[in-house]
Amino acid sequence: MAFPSAPSALWSVSLLTVLFAAAVHCNIVYDDDPLQPVTSDETVSVGGTVTLTCRVAESDGSSLQWSNTAQQTLYFGEKRALRDNRIQLHHSTSTELSITISDVQLSDDGEYTCSIFTMPVRTAKAVVTVLGVPGKPQMSGFEKAVPEGTKVTLTCTSTGSKPPARLIWYRGDQELEGRPNVVEAVPDNPTYNVSSELTLEVSREDDKAVITCAVDHPSLAPGDKRSEHALQVFYSPIVEIQPGSDLPREGEKFYLLCLGNSNPEPNTYIWKKKDGELPPLAKADGAYLRFEMLNKSDNGVYLCHADNGIGSSQGEYTLLVQDPTAMLTSSGVDHAVIGGVVAVIVFILLCLLIVLGRYLIRHKGTYLTHEAKGSDDAPDADTAIINAEGGNSGAEDKKEYFI
Repeated sequence: MAFPSAPSALWSVSLLTVLFAAAVHCNIVYDDDPLQPVTSDETVSVGGTVTLTCRVAESDGSSLQWSNTAQQTLYFGEKRALRDNRIQLHHSTSTELSITISDVQLSDDGEYTCSIFTMPVRTAKAVVTVLGVPGKPQMSGFEKAVPEGTKVTLTCTSTGSKPPARLIWYRGDQELEGRPNVVEAVPDNPTYNVSSELTLEVSREDDKAVITCAVDHPSLAPGDKRSEHALQVFYSPIVEIQPGSDLPREGEKFYLLCLGNSNPEPNTYIWKKKDGELPPLAKADGAYLRFEMLNKSDNGVYLCHADNGIGSSQGEYTLLVQDPTAMLTSSGVDHAVIGGVVAVIVFILLCLLIVLGRYLIRHKGTYLTHEAKGSDDAPDADTAIINAEGGNSGAEDKKEYFI
């Protein structure tokens, strides 16, 4: 029988494949069979590289073979059988055959077979699971700012995942509970599109808050694919009046600043004085109320009404103008009091030093010397001198006393 001209190796591989298909029906394998090939299941993401390894404990000289999901021979020993440059020989010995498949596609998903052509033929299966990598999530619902107190619905969608991805919502680092994920199979494609919705009733605290939609999938590391967007919330003013000085003094310049604390900033400010007109030297300048020269007649409660189109609010400030002369007099009195206190303290310290000195002197050892009494009873000066110097034998001896 004549065969068409072709490399002899390819015909040999094809013949062995036919023999394998015929022999597989009567394949009998025992667990402790040293010629039984051993494989392992593998998982790989689209675009990645997977290594398929087949081993036997012992070799009888028979060759190992890898076949794909369509039972096409990929490698028979070290011989390539399928012209696919993505498939390369990784390692080949009498007891092992390893191949790699690079740039893995979804079509590579399935069951691969390792065979050893003994009698009977022995086989082992390896399931390759190809993960469809989900696309970066797309978010919508942030087209414009919304007033506080309203509800906003945000949508997040990710495509191309296999198995279906899971979408997770966050506000900052806090996980939020959205509606259950909606999974849709892609026609003529083993991947899925996944979407999720999140409804929030926003408040002023939500302004500029970052909302995140993250994808959770076996093909991704945590945080690999996520989308973020900051909320924009309009809210009415909360008015606070800030003085230009904590000590407004008569005759000086002064101002009050009306802080709206709103989004957007207030566009209208109205200044009033409670129970009266604004002073003649007070000028309203938008958020400022300026006093060219303070006077005690300016004392009173001042009101600021701010409006930003979303809402309005009012704040108040009580102005008490200080008299500079009274402040100087008070300062002089204070200095006098301080000086008096210091003088008293110095006087007390001096008294203590004097008392302490006298105490030390009284308790110091004193040396007293008494002369002979004979000098006191002498009839004249010469006799007294002689008695005092001890010249008179009948006089008393000089005595010394220590007290």
